[in-house]
Amino acid sequence: MLTMLTGSYLSHAQDVFSNKTNTALEKVIKDFPNRFRNIKGELIVQRPQTVEYRSTIQVPGSSSCTVTRYVASNSDAYSWSCTAAENRDFNLARLKFKEIYEQIENTIIKIDGEKPFILSGQYKTPQEERKATTIIFELLPAVGDMKKLKIELTLQNIGNSWKVALNAFDVTLSEAQSTASNN
Repeated sequence: MLTMLTGSYLSHAQDVFSNKTNTALEKVIKDFPNRFRNIKGELIVQRPQTVEYRSTIQVPGSSSCTVTRYVASNSDAYSWSCTAAENRDFNLARLKFKEIYEQIENTIIKIDGEKPFILSGQYKTPQEERKATTIIFELLPAVGDMKKLKIELTLQNIGNSWKVALNAFDVTLSEAQSTASNN
């Protein structure tokens, strides 16, 4: 009986660490040093400061996943963004936000030739009156180019809808955006 319970528990634990959301995110993180080149799909729109592509990596159930190139005079920055859920009901959006957090928290990321990283972020309970909640994940231990990678999970009120998004971007992105907007 104890063997069956232990086996059942281990099976559940493996599911937690091999879910499709963290599998997708792992592929995105692995391609960060390549500026998301390997997950960039068809061109969606090109503007003077940004170029947006469909992502070939999709989080299951998401409505939209994109790779964006931010054009700046000194250097370009890239981001991957995925709208994981949108709902008018705050409580349903909050549950999806927590579900995604639980799927990616403590994910182990293995990149060839590197020590494994652990994705770590502190959960924040969303409150409807706040209009936005953001959890920032760190890669521990981050070395080299991976120090520039930022992973965010957000729950945000946009109009009369709540949007849950998962984003991966270069921390220099805000610099590139401000430079691009000044041109």
